[in-house]
Amino acid sequence: MNKNILILGKGFIGERLQKALACRIDGSMVNCFSDAEKLVKKYNPKIIINCIGITGRRNVDDCELEKDAALLANSFVPIMLAEAALRNDIKLIHISSGCIFKFDYKKDKPIEEGLSPDFFGLFYSRSKIYSDLALEVLSAKFNILIARIRIPLLNEPHPKNILDKLIKYKKVINIANSVTYIPDFIRAIKHLIKIDARGVYNVVNKGGLRYPALMQVYQKYVPEFKFKLIALMKLGLTRTNLLLSTSKLEKSGFKVRNINSVLEECVKEYLKKANHA
Repeated sequence: MNKNILILGKGFIGERLQKALACRIDGSMVNCFSDAEKLVKKYNPKIIINCIGITGRRNVDDCELEKDAALLANSFVPIMLAEAALRNDIKLIHISSGCIFKFDYKKDKPIEEGLSPDFFGLFYSRSKIYSDLALEVLSAKFNILIARIRIPLLNEPHPKNILDKLIKYKKVINIANSVTYIPDFIRAIKHLIKIDARGVYNVVNKGGLRYPALMQVYQKYVPEFKFKLIALMKLGLTRTNLLLSTSKLEKSGFKVRNINSVLEECVKEYLKKANHA
């Protein structure tokens, strides 16, 4: 058990990081600064990885219905944890989101870490922006790492896995998006801890994933599966579809795999684990 690292938040990301890092994890909710201080005194860690966050019960649209909870978990908690970390000389790693940017496929290059967040169309995105801006300012002077992930892809069944969602939906859009393949994300976090990285890093796979590409690989192994394309304009929802740059992560010495190169591996392992569940 690695007692130097404490993960806060027993959700999708937190549980997988805890298993990979063999460290301590606490699912307590932080409602005020004293709660953060109590956790620091209880565990006395050298590194805190904040995985506390609300993405909505079904999807991010639900954050519009529970704004108080989203604001607390996504905006206030990271700042309170940063304060507790700074006062106790602890490194804070905050798991954030890339869903905070607008993107124009006709004009924009993959988004680099230095750009200011500008997507305010969803309350979820706004709640993430508030904390990101504050932590980024603090990271210029203190030991804070903001790891921005995007759409999570996992090699095993889970409701938060984009593969599970697409299989369920059976209608998909055909537009490239940055994706975080969770096994690679875990490797990246280990690397960033090792080099004591600070500031903002996009932690996604290189390139963009078009959902039909993933569905075609799944269909290769499950021939009876069928899916259709749906026009984005018909969704009737505010969404951000974007590509994040991996240049900074690569320059840190981490080998970033192209998302399309992991699809076969992902689907084969997914089906193997699903059949043994």
